[in-house]
Amino acid sequence: MSFAQGIRSAAAFTAALSFSAAGAAFAADEMPRKAEACVVCHGSGGNSSVPTTPSIAGHPAQAITMQLYQFREGNRKDPQMSPMASTLTNAEMRELGAYFAKQKPAAPLHTTVPENAAVGARLAAQYHCVQCHGPQLLGQQHIPRLAGQQYEYLKTQLRGFKARTRSDLDGNMSSAAQDLSDKDIEVLVDWIAGLAPQ
Repeated sequence: MSFAQGIRSAAAFTAALSFSAAGAAFAADEMPRKAEACVVCHGSGGNSSVPTTPSIAGHPAQAITMQLYQFREGNRKDPQMSPMASTLTNAEMRELGAYFAKQKPAAPLHTTVPENAAVGARLAAQYHCVQCHGPQLLGQQHIPRLAGQQYEYLKTQLRGFKARTRSDLDGNMSSAAQDLSDKDIEVLVDWIAGLAPQ
């Protein structure tokens, strides 16, 4: 499967799930009851302060619902997330996705090493990060926001994709990560984690 075919395949799969945020009947400041459990780990409004826990504020709604679906179906596994997602209905996933998509991402907790800025931007273009995650790495459709994400979380996920131990819906992340050296990963993650997520 080519890179472009993988993107189209994943987009079609996401559309088939009907995980759009349309029709969510609450305002940005009205937290759904199920979100109370989410903020225990992901932080107030979905802004994590834990290095290994991702921030979910400001992600595309589809990206959030897609990950919840992956955890619920057992395609992606995590000791905390798998049990949390196991009882969620599709409607609850859509509600959570819509809520956290409306939350404002906090300023990044990480500061990029100055000499990594230009190299990180080059690597992001070379390995198609900006093609899939958007030019400012804010995510799009079912693809999550990377800008300002937790440094340790990003590093763990990227290493997991390279080792092919991290669940990958269409194989694009695993494929893109294969040619990354350990140094490339360190530089790329250092740059991404320091980007403003707005």
